[in-house]
Amino acid sequence: MTAPTPLDKRWLTEAVRLREEHAGPLDDLEANRRARQQGGDLAARIETRALWLAERDGLAEALRHWKQGARLALLAMMMLAVVSGAGLGLAALGDGQRPVNVFWALGSLLGLNLLMLIGWAGGLLFAGEQGATLGRLWLWLSERFARDAKAAHLAPALVVLLQRKRLNRWLLGALVHGLWLLAMMAAVVMLLALLATRRYGFVWETTLLAAEPFITLTHILGALPSLLGFAVPDEAMIRASGATLPALDIARQAWASWLLG
Repeated sequence: MTAPTPLDKRWLTEAVRLREEHAGPLDDLEANRRARQQGGDLAARIETRALWLAERDGLAEALRHWKQGARLALLAMMMLAVVSGAGLGLAALGDGQRPVNVFWALGSLLGLNLLMLIGWAGGLLFAGEQGATLGRLWLWLSERFARDAKAAHLAPALVVLLQRKRLNRWLLGALVHGLWLLAMMAAVVMLLALLATRRYGFVWETTLLAAEPFITLTHILGALPSLLGFAVPDEAMIRASGATLPALDIARQAWASWLLG
């Protein structure tokens, strides 16, 4: 059995405090005696008391179960992110039997991600520390995977600890953005695999608009990726893609590079 880390000690201390806050004082005569015997300042004695109670009542073992559940929950969310990202890439390009509408493909790749980003930013501004929905989902799944009724106060205790140091939004935000990054990497890998093994034609279509807005939008969206080496179709390629399916391989490659960028 490994020794508890400093985080574990604070975590268990806070969990004991929350438990007593909700269920009333625990039988702590022996815990108090050991704390006085251990000595130290008030904070050290409180921690000694809480750790003894946590070990006696099975809370320390529940913490180990919770950590295992947290790892399983993170693995499940990572797998979901990979599958979702790969699905986005597959849905964007299709089976190659029909030409790909580049702006519909771009919307399917980035539209949901943009909406989630707006939702995350709104939650950060208006919901404060509780704005990370995926973070709360991870905490909930961790508790479910732990399968230990004694772990009920561990997730709230962790949130309280993070809030005291103003780390809540940053750590949960890192989890959220990490999952987004994993999903988009999976989408890029799927795009590369499809573009390498299938022959796609790229078009854009409109009934109401002229070609100029699409030319301008294509250049604007491709400006930053072009700095990283991605190709951007020139005006002639864009106009040809709006008229018919481009037959030149150079046009296909330019559109594929632009979409990846």
